Amino acid sequence: MAQNSPAHTIIAIDGPAAAGKGTLSRRIAEEYGFHHLDTGLTYRATAKALIDRGLPLDDEAVAEQVALDLDLTGLDREILSAHAIGEAASKVAIMPAVRRALVETQRRFAAKAPGTVLDGRDIGTVVCPDATVKLYVTATAEVRARRRHEEMVAKGQAADYATILDDVRRRDARDMGRADSPLKPADDAHLIDTSEMSIEAAFQAAKVLIEAALKTK
Repeated sequence: MAQNSPAHTIIAIDGPAAAGKGTLSRRIAEEYGFHHLDTGLTYRATAKALIDRGLPLDDEAVAEQVALDLDLTGLDREILSAHAIGEAASKVAIMPAVRRALVETQRRFAAKAPGTVLDGRDIGTVVCPDATVKLYVTATAEVRARRRHEEMVAKGQAADYATILDDVRRRDARDMGRADSPLKPADDAHLIDTSEMSIEAAFQAAKVLIEAALKTK
């Protein structure tokens, strides 16, 4: 398991989809010169690797080995956001062996010097329970659906707010209700509700918490 040391910092950021944790995580990593990992992309990268190699998506042992060997450098968000990859990722993400393998892969990443910022669903609770600071970034389902709707419209994509809101709620129920690594704040996580916050305000709030944690290391 990735451990903190006086010269090493791990910042764990969890929360539901479209709460702003990805944008906030990248901003924090840039501010402190830390490595950043969107752990959600690791499931998509595993699926893409299986597709690229012509391997089956329903063989848990094969998917587990691919996940263990996954290279986390240079994950391309644009490529990995493709719908087909997302569909494939949903198939491998439910495999317990794949989830365990990717947790180990993510922990190896978390150990990189001088520090790391990992965002996802179970960073503070499962992947890095001893993180220097844990943040849980959230927002109401309605706000998150509106953000997703605005993002899709800006890209020229067809978007229906009601459909997106239903999808957000279903995803929340699935993420929070699963038996394996459910989405929930760690007991010692700091809550940042971005429902009525700009990304700059959220960043400043996070920075205060991070600075306080770093002073106590």
